[in-house]
Amino acid sequence: MRFTKAHGLGNDFILVAASDAPADPAAWTRRLCDRHRGVGGDGVILHALEPDGVGFRLLNADGLPAEVSGNGLRCLAALAVREGWAGPRHLVHTVDGPKAVEVSPAGSGRYRIAADLGTPRLGSREVPIALEPARERVVDLPLETDGRSLHVTASSMGNPHCAVFCDAVADDSLLNAIGPALENHPLFPQRTNVEFVTVVSRDEIRVRFWERGVGYTQASGTGAASAVVASIITGRADRRVRAVCDGGTLEVEWPEGGSLRQTGEVELLFDGDWTAGT
Repeated sequence: MRFTKAHGLGNDFILVAASDAPADPAAWTRRLCDRHRGVGGDGVILHALEPDGVGFRLLNADGLPAEVSGNGLRCLAALAVREGWAGPRHLVHTVDGPKAVEVSPAGSGRYRIAADLGTPRLGSREVPIALEPARERVVDLPLETDGRSLHVTASSMGNPHCAVFCDAVADDSLLNAIGPALENHPLFPQRTNVEFVTVVSRDEIRVRFWERGVGYTQASGTGAASAVVASIITGRADRRVRAVCDGGTLEVEWPEGGSLRQTGEVELLFDGDWTAGT
C-alpha cells in the first residue's frame, strides 16, 4: 500500500487511496497513526478522484470517522496538484460538502493554500450541543467540568468545537486536564474539539488545541477557524485575524454574512510503502 505523509503546521496526516483501505478501517487506522509501531499521524485521509477535484474522508487517530479537517483538506489539495489529479483551483469533497481551494507551490514540497471552509454554524442544534431550549448562539456559556467553572463559546465548521478564552496562553497542564473533560462532556453528544484562546489584539489570537479523537495537536484548521469565529462573535476581534498556533500561523477572514476563508502552508514530507499488512 502506497501512502504520503504530510502536515499542516505540525498537524500531520497519512494520505492513502480509498481503494487501499480495508472494509473496517478502525484498527488499521490506529496502527498507521501509532508513532512507535506505525507511520505516525493525527489521522488518515482516504482520497479518491472526482471530476472536479478529489474526494476526502477523514479517520482520526483513534480510528473513528470525522467530518472535516482544515489542515487535512489542504494537505490533500497539495497532493492532488503535485500528482496532476487536479488543477490549482479545485474542490475537495468532504462529508460536510465541497470545499473550494487555491493551491500555490512554495518550493521544497511546501504549498500555500487558501480554502473556503463555508459558513460557520452557531446554533446549538447545529454544533451540536445539548441545550433545551435550543439557542441561536452559544456564547460564553457557563459550564462545570473537572471541578472548574468555565465559559465556552460553541460553533461548527462541519465538526463540533468549543472555545475557552484564557488571559494567558494555556499551559500543558490546563490543556491535558480541561481538553479531555470538555471533549467528552455530556453536553456534546458527538464530543467536541476544544480551543484555548488568548486574544493578543483585534487582529491576532494565540490558540492551542485539544482535538477530538486525537488529543493535543500543534495546529487545527477548523479549530483555528472556530477560535476566530468565537473571538468575533464575542466582540473580541475583527473579521480578519491571524491565528497563531504552536505549529505556525493561519490567516482567517470571515466577512459579515459570508463564508470563512483560511490560508496557510502545508508540506508533503515523503511517500512510502506500508508492508506490515492490515
